[in-house]
Amino acid sequence: MAVTSKPPPPPDPDVVERHRIVVIAGHSGDLTIVEAHLADPAAIVRQAAFSALHRLGACTADHVRAATADPAPRVRARASELAVHIDGVTPAALLDDQDSSVVEVACFACGEVSWPPGTAPITQLSVIATSHDDALCRESAAAALGAIGDPAGLDAVLLACTDRVTVRRRATLALAAFDDPRADKVLHAALDDKDWQVRQAAEDLLEVGRVLDAPPDPDAYAD
Repeated sequence: MAVTSKPPPPPDPDVVERHRIVVIAGHSGDLTIVEAHLADPAAIVRQAAFSALHRLGACTADHVRAATADPAPRVRARASELAVHIDGVTPAALLDDQDSSVVEVACFACGEVSWPPGTAPITQLSVIATSHDDALCRESAAAALGAIGDPAGLDAVLLACTDRVTVRRRATLALAAFDDPRADKVLHAALDDKDWQVRQAAEDLLEVGRVLDAPPDPDAYAD
């Protein structure tokens, strides 16, 4: 006889109603209601209030810092996403979070930041990309290193290209950011990868490089 798990309990009607109120307030411009629910006992309501605050243009660095210390992973993850848009904070603060779901989102968010030179968390992302227990975190970190494109992240991306298939796919695509013979060598090796998506990514990137490196065609714009 198959063993089945019990379905999750139905949501608390009071929580559902508070969540609905906050979402509506975020769209209608009722900042008072939104702020009143930032400390709601239900994490889903706090998360909605935080998002609504940002929608209304009232989210500050202090709000983000408070959310990064929230006990609920879903709120901390949302904080890392919104930190991209708020001056004075960055998602890097959550790269060492104890919850892997938060780390994954924080890595992705780091790839969305326009970092001033020398400020990107390359070391942290490199450690996550090569040694984190959660493959989704390694995948997200490798993608972020590619998005940032700092040469200091190349070694980690190259190592990620030897990881499990889902990580290899992201890491292979991340190599597009690096103009380095080692990246080209790994791309050529990836043409023989067991996974067709890795092979396709490598083929596409090498073709792009071939086109960009080709000498200009003098007849391309001829009458």
